[in-house]
Order: sequence, then C-alpha cells, then structure tokens
Amino acid sequence: MTNFDEGWQYQQAGDLRRAEQVYRRLLQTDHRNARVWFELGRLMMEEHRVAEAVPHFRQALELAPRDTEGYFHLGNALLQLQQWSEAQAPYRKCLELKPDHAEALVNLGFAVGELQRYTEAEEYYRKALRLKPDLAEIHHNLGNTLREQRKMDEALVCYHEALRLRPDYAKAEINLGVALVSLGLVDEAVERLRRGVRLRPDFAEAHSSLGAALCAQGRLDEALAEYETAIRLKPDYPDVHWNRSLARLLLGDFERGWPEYEWRWRCKGQVPAPNFSQPRWDGSPLLGRTLLLFAEQGLGDTLQFIRYAPLIQAQGGRVVLQCQRSLVPILSSLAGVNQLIAQVDPPPAFDAQAPLMSLPAILGTTLATVPAGVPYLSADPDLMTHWRRQLAPLRGFRVAISWQGSPRHPWDRHRSCKLANFEPLGRIDGVRLISLQKGPGSEQLEELAGRFPVTSLGTQLDETSGAFMDTAAVLANVDLLVTVDTAIAHLAGAMGVRTWLALHLTPDYRWMLDRDDSPWYPSMRLFRQQAIGDWDGVFGRIAVELAAVSPATKSMANQRNEL
Repeated sequence: MTNFDEGWQYQQAGDLRRAEQVYRRLLQTDHRNARVWFELGRLMMEEHRVAEAVPHFRQALELAPRDTEGYFHLGNALLQLQQWSEAQAPYRKCLELKPDHAEALVNLGFAVGELQRYTEAEEYYRKALRLKPDLAEIHHNLGNTLREQRKMDEALVCYHEALRLRPDYAKAEINLGVALVSLGLVDEAVERLRRGVRLRPDFAEAHSSLGAALCAQGRLDEALAEYETAIRLKPDYPDVHWNRSLARLLLGDFERGWPEYEWRWRCKGQVPAPNFSQPRWDGSPLLGRTLLLFAEQGLGDTLQFIRYAPLIQAQGGRVVLQCQRSLVPILSSLAGVNQLIAQVDPPPAFDAQAPLMSLPAILGTTLATVPAGVPYLSADPDLMTHWRRQLAPLRGFRVAISWQGSPRHPWDRHRSCKLANFEPLGRIDGVRLISLQKGPGSEQLEELAGRFPVTSLGTQLDETSGAFMDTAAVLANVDLLVTVDTAIAHLAGAMGVRTWLALHLTPDYRWMLDRDDSPWYPSMRLFRQQAIGDWDGVFGRIAVELAAVSPATKSMANQRNEL
C-alpha cells in the first residue's frame, strides 16, 4: 500500500486527522503531488476549515492546471467564504474545460446572483436545467433569480416544479411563500411558510419569512413571536432584527423600534453607510461643531426626516445636509441647514456625521415627541403665482391626485393603486381632479380617457424648475391632495397641505395601525384598506367624505333644505 492509499483509506473512513498526517508526510518527499494537495483541500472542506482549503486547491491547480474538479472545488471554497467575485474565475475555467459541468453552472449562477447580476445568473441556471432538468435545486435557484427580477409568475412556476421533484424541499416552500407575499397572495403564502417551518423548524430564515407574511396580514403579535424564534436560532441575523424593528414601529413602539432599526446597515441589499473617518454623532451637544447629515434611502424618506435638521441647529450645531441631487432645489426652502449639497459632491469639513433615518434613535423620539411642526418646506413664490394663473380656469374644488409610486420599490404593487380607483371622486359634482402623475402610471390617463374627467399636469411639472418644484407650487394652489403612499405625500405633509392618504391593510411602518391621523403630518388623514387589495372600499369612503366637503355638494344640500 502506498502512502497515498493509506491516507485515502483513513479519509474514506472519516479519520481525517490521520489522513492529514499521512498526506503531509507524503508531501515532505513528494511536494509536487497535485493529488495530495487536492485531497488535503477536500479534507479541510469536510472539517469546515474552508479558508485553509483555498491555498491547497490553488497549489494543486498550479501542478495540474487542467484538473476540472480542482477548479470546481476551489470555486466552492470561495463560494462558502462568500467571495462571490473571486469564485467566478475557477468556475469559468472549469466550464472551459468541461462545458457540460452542470454543478459549476449552478454555482456560477449563484455567485453572480449574489453580485446582483440576475440576468446573467438566469442564463447559467437555464443552461444547467438543459443538462439536468430533474434537479430540484436548479429550479429553486432559478426561481430566486426570477423573483429578484420581479418576474414573479415565472418564479412561482420554478418553485412549484422544485416541489414536485422534491416535496420535502423546505427552502422551495419558503421562497414560494415569499414570492406569494410579493404578489399579494398572503393567505396562501402563510400556509406555504408554515409548511416550510414544519419541514425546517431550526431554520431562522423560515421563521423570519413567516413573520413577514403574518405582518402583511396585520397579525403583528404572531409575527413578533416568529421573529423572536428566528433570533433565538440565529441571534446575529440582520434581516430579522430589521423586520422586528419595522413591526415594533408599526405598533408605535418607538422606544424599542428605532434602536433596532439600526440593523438595516447589515442587511443584504442595503446600501452601505459611507466610510467616513469622522465619528457617528451620538446626540451629545455639538457646541458649534459641524454635523453632516446624509440621506440614505428614498426621496420620501428624506422629505420626512429632514425635519430634524432645524432641531439640531437650534441645539448649537452647524448642519450640513447631503441629499439626493434631485431634492436640492425643493430643500433649499428648509430652515435650519447651514449648507446643502448633493450626494455626488464632496462634503466640506465636518466633525461628526449621522444618517437622516438614524436621527429618531439618536434623539430618542417617542410617539409623544415626534417633531411635527409643519410646514417645514414651502413652494417657490414665483412658481406659486405661475400655477395660480394656470389653474385659474379650473373652477370648483381642486383635488390633486397621484396613484403610482416607483416600480422599483419592493412593496409598490401593494402601495400603488390604479387611476380607475379614483372614478368615484371624479363623478362628484364640483370636484376637479388634477393629475400630478409622472412616468410609470401616467399611461393610464390615455387608457381611461373619457371615462371620467381628469386634468393632467404631469408633462408640465418639474421639467425645468427641478424635482418637486412645480409639484409643490401646484399643491399650494389646490384644495386637497388624494394620493397613495409616495414621495408626493411626504412633500404635501411637509408643506402642511391638506392630504388624504390611501393605504394598504398593513402599510409602511411610519403610518402605523388603527388610526386615521399621522403624528408626523398633522394635515394628513389616513384611509386604510379593510382587507388586502380592497382599494374600492378605500376610495368609496374617500368619495363619501369628499362629497361632504365639496362646496358644490354642500350648496346642493342647502338648496334641498330650503325647498
């Protein structure tokens, strides 16, 4: 028996310590034995010494540069280390030597998917399926990639096929449930996710996803219980901590919700915090020092949370605000900011920094201490005059409307509605609907032309004056805004414009539950779905309320009373 055979037998028997001893003795006399280097790498992978395995695989490949399996195993080691970019080269070399290596195609697809190159990942998975159409894992992974591309119907087909091939495939059940939540099929999603939890009760991701689905149903207490289980199983799981923070904020539990909201920085897909050398501000007195506040999420988030800037300045700090370039013009009206710059511009010298959406946690905001002083934004006076003249011919009760948010928002299909939902409003005597919709959703104006009257301003808004500038001036010249949850709602709220907000059954955390007002925006009234997807019910109630406040309706009622 050769030394190698002895080591191999130990390895096959599971005695990895002795196998390693034999292999290392062999390398002392035969340092260029590629097979030994390769088996040492595999042995280390079995012992979960993944980082140590990498140089052994590399050494084996240096000695045997056409070893297909060597490249495949090196890619696997790098994949386990989450070195997505580095894993690509060995997988590509493996496929160059053996184009029909299905497992290398699958793993390469996973690597590029983690780099958010989903179209490329889809291509590799489809190639792998042509080679191994009965492998459930490939259908599952393809489903995940399609889901990331918002191809939900195709993703469902993949998950169902994975489960047909392997009925006890817990991850397929869980991701099918996640896709169903995105489609608004929440009841079915909960059933699927419960089955996933039964199949893998020790899988933290399953409990987290079930919690999110229960949250979408409005079953917050049950959702929190699932989050607690997930955290017990995986205490450092960022997504479930963030989900729990959102549930707590939705319930108005700001004391526990805001601090846990800080886990967002560690979540997959979250834009990382800028790497500033200056310290994160902890809320201590600034005493004349300069604080850089920077935007981090959507336009609406920035419009909501810039309200804290004047409070910080009033406490003795010099405030520099770094925001989305498109918001610079409208935020120029904000008091309490010493300098306003775009995100792409280098900041001036500063002493400390803080993300806008961390300010409630830093300053200890509770439900009772929300800074709700409005207006803190205003329209440009010249544009207000311009739009007063433009809107003068529109007699009656002017109601600005918006029905579609950004399609890139992960919850957009739930928070946005259709223009057709506004029809009961457009049929009220004396009400003039004015569309502020731009971009996605505006095509519905042509589709519904003639069905009920809507004056569209979308193509005239914000083209030359800057984002939201014309929109703000129009809002200053209407009687009411009726909108879904978009940045326009935050703009109107910040201006103190009378606003009626149409909300999903379980809305974004900032709107909380079971109330028709908002602590953030005193001029706003909330109209909530009573069941998931029930926009008709929401707009039916809005129509009743609108008819009651419309001057034309009041006049007709007065005439009837006189008769």
